[in-house]
Amino acid sequence: MLRDDLWTAGADPLPPSVWLRWLPHGIVCVAALGVLIGAAAQLQDNGHVGPGTAFLVAVGQSGAMVLALWRPIPAWWLSMAAMVLGAIAVHGPLLSGRAKDFQWPWTAAGIVAHLFVLLLLSLRVPTRVAAEALGLTVLVSYVLQGLWGAANYASTGVLAVVLSAVVVVLGTALRGRRVARAELLQQTTLTAEERARRTLLEERSRIARELHDVVAHHMSVISIQAQVAPHLTEDPSEELKENLAGIRQNALEALAELRRVLGVLRSENPEDPYGLGESGGRAAPQAPQPTLDRLDALVENTRTAGLTVALDVEDTRREVQPYPPGVELSAYRIVQEALSNALRHAPGSAVRVEVTHVPDGLFLSVVNSRPRHPVPPSPGAGHGLLGMRERAAMLGGHVTAARTLHGGFAVSAFLPRDGTAPPTTRSGTRGLPVLHTDFTALENAPVVDVEPPDVPGAPEDSPGPPALGPRVPGPPHPTGEDHP
Repeated sequence: MLRDDLWTAGADPLPPSVWLRWLPHGIVCVAALGVLIGAAAQLQDNGHVGPGTAFLVAVGQSGAMVLALWRPIPAWWLSMAAMVLGAIAVHGPLLSGRAKDFQWPWTAAGIVAHLFVLLLLSLRVPTRVAAEALGLTVLVSYVLQGLWGAANYASTGVLAVVLSAVVVVLGTALRGRRVARAELLQQTTLTAEERARRTLLEERSRIARELHDVVAHHMSVISIQAQVAPHLTEDPSEELKENLAGIRQNALEALAELRRVLGVLRSENPEDPYGLGESGGRAAPQAPQPTLDRLDALVENTRTAGLTVALDVEDTRREVQPYPPGVELSAYRIVQEALSNALRHAPGSAVRVEVTHVPDGLFLSVVNSRPRHPVPPSPGAGHGLLGMRERAAMLGGHVTAARTLHGGFAVSAFLPRDGTAPPTTRSGTRGLPVLHTDFTALENAPVVDVEPPDVPGAPEDSPGPPALGPRVPGPPHPTGEDHP
């Protein structure tokens, strides 16, 4: 284990500091220059070591400091080797008395260099490796001073060992704090991702519950029609009766399976079967799924909650055809979630809801003005638009969301008539939104102009920020900071 930990030359560069950036690297390099000059002068003048040997030891000690910025373990070996070489070089002059009272086995410059190296090493290696390096430092100091020994010297072994221990403890503590913060940040990121994933799954589960009710209704109709069909035909053949009975039996079996699935998908909260929170009604689990006919009731409930809501319905179709239940349900839920967001994030605002029936589908627009009252902290997870996007994408449509110029917010959606994307969606079908980017958080939405072009008193060439593409369809209405 010791060989695997300390016998390696792997690179482990010291990252720049968050606040100080490259300042620590500069401090180490300046200190290394001071050690180079001081060690060479000390060994040559006071230790009576030859110039070449003194310079070699000084280069080794200062070079170890710089090398520790990128490769701490090789730097530690280089610092130890320079210390041993310097101790051996000074040993002779000490015995002869020429270097009387010289610091040994560690010189002052050698201690400074080794402390820098140990600190940089303990900041980046596991605690076990730092302890092993400290243990070998203590062992080498004991062998040189305690076993080999010298004469007429000032002992520095104990001081070097104590200071080395302090530096290693300090570096290990700082590294542990940094690792703990990194793990906390990673855990926070994973938690946020898991929360977003769970929110997505919950929203898809709600959509599955609602679509299940739609499918179950059609299966019930098929079963009843198959049962009644033989009585509407004079002298039906046995083959026809048998086929209709098989259709009814298959429909009943499928309906029974759907009911079993419904028991699993239903919410545990009987007062909120669809998990809609504030935006949902307190209907029993057996309540029928809402459609566009209930938008008036939804708007009235929102007005009761304190918002000024205007509902505008426009139909440009030549031939009126009913929408599939899934389209009406998704349209209702999108408007419901948009109004719920306005209640939470723009209390006291004015809201305009537009429902435009076009030949290719259904266009929805919910625009609110800026809030008139302080916005309280929202307990939600901030993924309301995610559910809208899922519902629209399931039917081949799309949802856009953006801030308005006056501090409000606009949500628009297009749902194809048959639940499949029309071929003219990309080429400018009337009533389609012009932004194709989905946003999952209100804070990340850009600022766009969603006012209609035919606003009274606003000429087309008036100055102001240009709008992105065609405007949201709708009748002329007053503009200003207090109106969406």
